[in-house]
Amino acid sequence: MTLAASRQCERCDGELDQDLLRSGPLKKICLECLSDEERDALQHDLDVAAQIQARLLPARSFSFGRWQIYYHYEPLGIVSGDHIDLIRPGRTGRDLHFLFGDVAGKGVAASMLMANLQALFRSLVSQQLALTEIMERANNLFFESTASNAYATLVAGRLAEDGRLEYANAGHNPPFLVRCDCVASLAANALPFGLGADTRYTPESLELEPHDFVFLYTDGVSEAQDGSGREFGAARIEQSLHESRGRDANDVVRTTLQSLHDFQAGEPHIDDVTAMAIRWRGSVS
Repeated sequence: MTLAASRQCERCDGELDQDLLRSGPLKKICLECLSDEERDALQHDLDVAAQIQARLLPARSFSFGRWQIYYHYEPLGIVSGDHIDLIRPGRTGRDLHFLFGDVAGKGVAASMLMANLQALFRSLVSQQLALTEIMERANNLFFESTASNAYATLVAGRLAEDGRLEYANAGHNPPFLVRCDCVASLAANALPFGLGADTRYTPESLELEPHDFVFLYTDGVSEAQDGSGREFGAARIEQSLHESRGRDANDVVRTTLQSLHDFQAGEPHIDDVTAMAIRWRGSVS
């Protein structure tokens, strides 16, 4: 089938909406041409997809040793291209692995790619590999199995029992490290997944002090707009985090989202909204 034919509805010959094609590249019929039975079947499939995606997520409030993690996950539609995963250590491991990612695009197609990426990470983590090897193998497999225009930004890492945090950032928004006396941005150090094979990912390592935390977020937070078209931006996130120093992980996320809510003043979101705080509570005395 030619590209031109794939953009036409098979029933009315009208051009398929580009947003519809991005969310479901195999669509052949426009929504207006669907029968009531077909609409019901489509809605059922979307509801099932949303339920499956929800089950892939970890508990919203999560503890691992002296680590405390809390996240907010709010899809723009029924399903999301944002994803969070927390992988507890296996029989021989001791560290908790985390994955925080955002696939380009929205809807079902993006959610399927993120589910694929989660499965890749879980398989590689189970092999007890170094983080750099996990990242590089996952990128190669993702690149080989997706379309040329598909990519994902993500931060992946591991949390050790003694407060060490190792992470690698593949083109994602720079997380913030929040200490008692400062807030610092942790820049990305490599290309997003899916842009090329054999990309090198060199992890960074942090030693967290008691009550330090790392804050991660997707574009749906930083690029959210108010009524005049201004973006919330990283600077407002940083200001909110200054006000959250010393708080629990759930308070950190809720305070930032409240700042976002106040900024938007009723304006709707334009993207999935996902944020997570990883807090080190300190060693047991």
